[in-house]
Amino acid sequence: MHIYIQRNNGISITRQIVLAVIDQILSGFLQEGEKLPSVRVLSKQLNVSLLTVVKAYRELEQQNFLYSVQGSGTFVRKKNNDIETACIEEPLTQDWQLSVPDYLPRSQLAQFHHVPQKIHLASSMVDPELLPNRHLKTAFEHLIQEDGTFLSRYGHTQGDQQLRLAMQQYLSGLGVYTQIENLLVTNGSQQGIDLIARTFVGPGDVVILEAPTYPGAIDIFRNRGVTILTVPLDQEGMRLDILQQLFDKHHPKLIYTIPNFHNPTGVLMSHKRRRKLLEMAQNTQTLIIEDDPWGEIYYDQHPPAPIKSMDEYGHVIYLKGLSKILAPGCRIGVLSASGSIFKRVLAAKANADLGTPLVTQKILLPFLEPSIVESHMQNLRTTLKIRRDLALEILSERCPKEVSWMVPQGGLNLWLSLPEWVQSHLVLAEANKKGISFLPGSSCFSVEHENHHIRLSFSFVSQELLREGITTLCEILAGIILSRKNSHSSPYF
Repeated sequence: MHIYIQRNNGISITRQIVLAVIDQILSGFLQEGEKLPSVRVLSKQLNVSLLTVVKAYRELEQQNFLYSVQGSGTFVRKKNNDIETACIEEPLTQDWQLSVPDYLPRSQLAQFHHVPQKIHLASSMVDPELLPNRHLKTAFEHLIQEDGTFLSRYGHTQGDQQLRLAMQQYLSGLGVYTQIENLLVTNGSQQGIDLIARTFVGPGDVVILEAPTYPGAIDIFRNRGVTILTVPLDQEGMRLDILQQLFDKHHPKLIYTIPNFHNPTGVLMSHKRRRKLLEMAQNTQTLIIEDDPWGEIYYDQHPPAPIKSMDEYGHVIYLKGLSKILAPGCRIGVLSASGSIFKRVLAAKANADLGTPLVTQKILLPFLEPSIVESHMQNLRTTLKIRRDLALEILSERCPKEVSWMVPQGGLNLWLSLPEWVQSHLVLAEANKKGISFLPGSSCFSVEHENHHIRLSFSFVSQELLREGITTLCEILAGIILSRKNSHSSPYF
């Protein structure tokens, strides 16, 4: 169990241990009934006092995340709060593994990216029925018939030249004008974030994230041991007044932002704020990672031009993923940067995997023809807008008045805010019993521990299942809130 202690970030060591353990429990790294390192072992690993770890474990017990058994140790509490039979019935024959240190602070996506439930509202993925599966199959068969030798060749580390040329033309349609020499094909945007992080940041560096933000980015930056500072959002995106205060006190090396239909909130950053953010980065010699997973999926009006479109001096590294909106199985993304920044990221890509598989790059080529890809995007926008509107309609009709939400102008998610006393991971346990999954909001916070939010992805399931899932979730929330009104002994606060 790895916990990276930052001794000068203003958060007490006890609190850092508490937050790290909660992160690992909620992300599934620590399973129900799993035994934790002893107080003595953990204090030695972290080079902190026994008392500090004792206080952290005690606080975690008070918050119902852990429990202790005299003579046996400390364990992750089961969701049904049953500690009588937890873990002890089965011999712990692999306890020795606790002595092997790891360097994984958390991985929220490890638990929520799969699809175990009947009604899957957890992951921002598009319904496979809306993707060009038949055409992809035809493209693959045609590719093999035309040139089967690509299966016995390595692709270029930077990416297939034809694909980069097609992506250059595609990005120009979004307002990002670049040369193919400045494009790098990645295994999805997630790898792009990872390559940038492993190239430019490490222990002691300051990275600024939005709060909340994409959980996969938090996982990556936590793994680098950086000091994470966060900036909340309003209706126009990242609060630049608060960002300026952080600039005045710290020297951040990197800012990660999702300007288009932000994940998880759905907020769209205004053009004015994009320009101001770029100016701040230029004045402080700070890098910006602009992540754009679904800027094409807008429901009301086209979003402003990307920050990268205004970037004259190479401060912005732009990431465009194709996985979610075209072919998840191909795991293709592209990174656009310039100068020595690009060269160093390219070197990191070579060290990571020597290049993205050639077969997946070749398969996507036919679909990047302007007429074909735009037709596909238009169909997605039409269908997903119907599902968004359906989800909003059900929430308006059935959700308790104590719950609020934002109306996204694009993207795949709805962000719900519950009463502060409601713990979303306990709501999730009740939803799972009904075959429903969602992403607890706590996964989207890197420093704060806000556990009263829910991210619902309306894009993966059919309209019928979407209606059933949100209706049932509203009933669960109504029951929890009613129990609070009737009794002050509710397990949800």
